[in-house]
Amino acid sequence: MLDKMLNDYQIILASQSPRRREIFDMLGLRYEIQSSDIAEPVNGEDHGLQAMRNAKNKAESVFAKSDGHSVIVSADTIVVLESRILGKPESVEQAHSYLAALSANTHTVVSGICVMSGKGQRCGYEKTEVSFAPLTDDEIRDYIRTNEPMDKAGAYGIQGFGSQFIARVEGCYFNVMGFPIRRFYEIARDMISKGML
Repeated sequence: MLDKMLNDYQIILASQSPRRREIFDMLGLRYEIQSSDIAEPVNGEDHGLQAMRNAKNKAESVFAKSDGHSVIVSADTIVVLESRILGKPESVEQAHSYLAALSANTHTVVSGICVMSGKGQRCGYEKTEVSFAPLTDDEIRDYIRTNEPMDKAGAYGIQGFGSQFIARVEGCYFNVMGFPIRRFYEIARDMISKGML
């Protein structure tokens, strides 16, 4: 269990994401928050590698400001629809455009994760396929009025009002929330077994 495994470590979650905090709280982890304001560039490389690179850059940025004894955990989530990356919408119009594109379609959510200590680091990523039911314009407008889409990649939250539109999930549900728990467990267990934490 992660709470037992990581009980003796000082953990820093390198994220301001409320969803990631919810997941850490649910897992019973003791941690502090320290966000990193690094750029998350969109480029042509593999989406898994890109998410993993962004997570690694966040971890390195926070680790550089730490006392060197903490375990830094970071993540980056990318929503991909037909090779197009859907970030956080910059306007109501863009949120509407994203949701209309997701309607009756399947997209991929990719989360990169990095765990870093003074003894080393491990990174990885997870991919989940999410299928949306068909949405009407009224449904999209009503959803945007909740304000939930405005701070989320892809303009929806699977754990909130947006759950009503999800027809199917193939893969890790928590990955869609922005933090792949099982991948984190595997990385932490491997690092502890190798004396890297």
